[in-house]
Amino acid sequence: MNKYDEEKSREALQRAAAMAGPEPVTPEGVEIIPVCQPTLEGNEKKYVIQCMDTNWISSRGRFVDEFEEKFADYCGVRFGITTNSGTTALHLALATMGIKAGDEVIIPSFTMISTANAIAYLDAEPVVVDVEPETWNIDPDRIEEKITERTRAIIPIHTYGHPADMDRLKEIADRHGLAIVEDAAEAHGAEYKGRRVGSFGEMASFSFYANKIITTGEGGMIVTDNPERAELLQTMRNYGFTQERHFWHKVMGFSYRMTNLQAAIGLGQFERIDGLLEARRSNARLYNDLLMDVPGISTPPESEDVKSVYWMYGILVEEEFGISKDQLRQKLADHGIETRSFFIPIHLQPIYSYLLSDEYPVSEELGRKGFYLPSASSLKSHQIEFICDVIRNARP
Repeated sequence: MNKYDEEKSREALQRAAAMAGPEPVTPEGVEIIPVCQPTLEGNEKKYVIQCMDTNWISSRGRFVDEFEEKFADYCGVRFGITTNSGTTALHLALATMGIKAGDEVIIPSFTMISTANAIAYLDAEPVVVDVEPETWNIDPDRIEEKITERTRAIIPIHTYGHPADMDRLKEIADRHGLAIVEDAAEAHGAEYKGRRVGSFGEMASFSFYANKIITTGEGGMIVTDNPERAELLQTMRNYGFTQERHFWHKVMGFSYRMTNLQAAIGLGQFERIDGLLEARRSNARLYNDLLMDVPGISTPPESEDVKSVYWMYGILVEEEFGISKDQLRQKLADHGIETRSFFIPIHLQPIYSYLLSDEYPVSEELGRKGFYLPSASSLKSHQIEFICDVIRNARP
């Protein structure tokens, strides 16, 4: 699928350029507080050495099986199927549903490009919807106007670790006969009304990239309660090999397997997930306390009925602050504090600029105003206090 439109791409570039300037430059010799980094303090090294000592370093081995079983159980579902990235997890999930050219899948515009790409890989059409200003997640009130006879699924993203409104999304999906596939790449362990994300849709995909709450370096997983779906996922991630005969393929498959080495790291991480999650939430509480009375700084949301895991701690810089988002990011960089801008919305990406035919004001507002601060589970309270002092002192 290629709907690249030169004129609309120029318009998208102009609007995207207004959202974020060049990346801030950190002076040489300044100690860096990274925006995120893995916390590898458990059995990760021990398990990797076991893989090497036993020569189980490829896609078979006990760590793959154990990581899948334990993570799926943690999410409250029966099956986990590891993959080599969060993007391939989402692509594989959609492929097993038979999503094809001409089909439409609804997603929020405010998301990482991989969500839209996983749909486009299948020659299907990503259909974008604006997000809620309160939660930064897909706006249920805007979904039904985008549903057509070609719509097959809705992919909610639990943005920055805050769960989407799954009750309303499920009601809409059920009424229109649509599947829900959760994109939980950023939300390991997040809860909606007491249930962990990953347990609400037909399937859910997770990412274990190095900046995620638990990591395998690169990697992903699909979780599902459906045994037939799980079997097909296992087949299709492994070239489509069948059980009845080697080198015998009845379906188109992919090379999307996770290695035992990666799963060993993942299992070591998973054993400490409660502590890693509590560290993220503790960091957020301290940030909230220190920034709540800074004029012009909006802190991230958390609805009453959810437990956000604050994968990234994002703030919005309002006009009242007195300087722009880019100027504040540079002042932070001057002190060695690394930050990242929020997503540039999907409809402003050159390859999806044909979607500019509609308006997505909340997504664009978030893109203009938002960036996230250092958010690693290993972040220390004195570092958060220092970061917040720099923000306070940056205000004219």
